[in-house]
Amino acid sequence: MKKSFSRLRAAGEGGLSILSSFVAVIAGLLVGLIILLITDSVQAWPAFASILTLGFQSSRNFGEVLYFATPIILTGLSVGFAYKTGLFNIGASGQFTFGAFVAILIGTEAVFLPPPIRVVASLTGAIIAGGLWAAIPGLLKAYRNVHEVISCIMCNWIGIFIVNYLILNTNYDADRNSSSRIPVDSNMPSWGLDTFFQGDALRPSSANSGIIVAILTAIVLYIILEKTKFGYELKACGFNKDSAKYAGINEKRNVIFSMMIAGGLAGLGGALYFLSGAGVTMNVKNILAAEGFTGISVALLGLSSPIGIIFAGILIAYLHYGGFQMQLFGFVPEIIEIVTSVIIYFCAFVLLVKMFFTHLFVKHKDEAEDAEEDPPPDEEPDEKPDEEPDEETDEETEPDKPPDPLDNNELPITESPERSE
Repeated sequence: MKKSFSRLRAAGEGGLSILSSFVAVIAGLLVGLIILLITDSVQAWPAFASILTLGFQSSRNFGEVLYFATPIILTGLSVGFAYKTGLFNIGASGQFTFGAFVAILIGTEAVFLPPPIRVVASLTGAIIAGGLWAAIPGLLKAYRNVHEVISCIMCNWIGIFIVNYLILNTNYDADRNSSSRIPVDSNMPSWGLDTFFQGDALRPSSANSGIIVAILTAIVLYIILEKTKFGYELKACGFNKDSAKYAGINEKRNVIFSMMIAGGLAGLGGALYFLSGAGVTMNVKNILAAEGFTGISVALLGLSSPIGIIFAGILIAYLHYGGFQMQLFGFVPEIIEIVTSVIIYFCAFVLLVKMFFTHLFVKHKDEAEDAEEDPPPDEEPDEKPDEEPDEETDEETEPDKPPDPLDNNELPITESPERSE
């Protein structure tokens, strides 16, 4: 047991992070299985097996997993980037919605532009829209010290109401109660991924170049955070704002920039989702985008690492897609949502699991060090009884005292006056 702990400790921080994420996912799957067994013990096992295997049953299914993973990877990067810089961006949903609306508006209205330029303009507009909307919590945090969680929650609801109003007054489709359909040439190019993941299916998958854009964005974000001065300053402000200010770093500017970059990432996720060519449109409903909140779980599961968020987004999309087939086993959609939500919810406990393992390994290490320092009870150091302690050393340590006349029970000899005579 001790050897296994030592090996895990030697694997470093990366191995501990992977172990924590793995334990969190397993715990979520087990709780989801328990809910299925309580609901229908007969069909629970086949339904649970579909969650685990549906994404790999065909290449088209895996292409759909990549399609669903694209937006939540971007929202996960949004939350993770803000967390790296000391902020909690819970407003990814509103930023996602604003970016999606601007991308749809440019894609449907700017038909005078050539298709490649129109796609680039749509993505750029989505990034700018998400960044500007996120700048509001950033400014409030930097100059008025308003906590970003409160301002982001308010901006989420304000954003959805504003976007609904803008859809009704710009490109509204009354028959669908949603935004107008996006022209085919305004969508993201597939780059052959739709047919590559088609397999034996009759129609191609929804996979497109958006997943490549998401992966490249994560790589660029990693380079910015770990290899540049700008990223170092952002993280320094996140670790200790006062120390960063003392070192000459403009902490207010970095707080605003961090929120704007996080908002731009969420806005890009909204653009890639609605420009995917899958035919999705924005419904006029007072409902926040679920991709923004799923991004929180993706960021926590990936431990806010840009590279880890890629795999965390694909994993959560895989589990979510596996729940689509559970209706074939007689489970109502509400049970499906509960199971998938429980799995995602437990993924958010990865930091707690990591803290537990860290405490466990540190405690074991301290015990091992104490055992090395303390000698065994049967191997006591040899004593030499013949040798007497060095009296000179003891005497040197004692302060000098005047001679005591009562030492050795001797009284001082004094001459009386009679004898002297």
